[in-house]
Amino acid sequence: FDPRHYLGTHCYGFPKTGPHRLRFLLESVKDLRETLKKKGSTLVVRKGKPEDVVRDLIAQLGCVGVVAFHEEVREI
Repeated sequence: FDPRHYLGTHCYGFPKTGPHRLRFLLESVKDLRETLKKKGSTLVVRKGKPEDVVRDLIAQLGCVGVVAFHEEVREI
């Protein structure tokens, strides 16, 4: 979870993620984790700037061949 997603927008100051969307996201992540656990897997969830969290996670794991990501589309 990127803390920057819970700040105001740069144009109008409205929150990017309000309380209802946050609740939906948390419930979705919890459900995904439970589904993966039933299949013998897990889900790593972290809070922080992705560029820091991913770097630290790669260092922690030590053996990572590929990292895939997508960039948020920003309107001008």
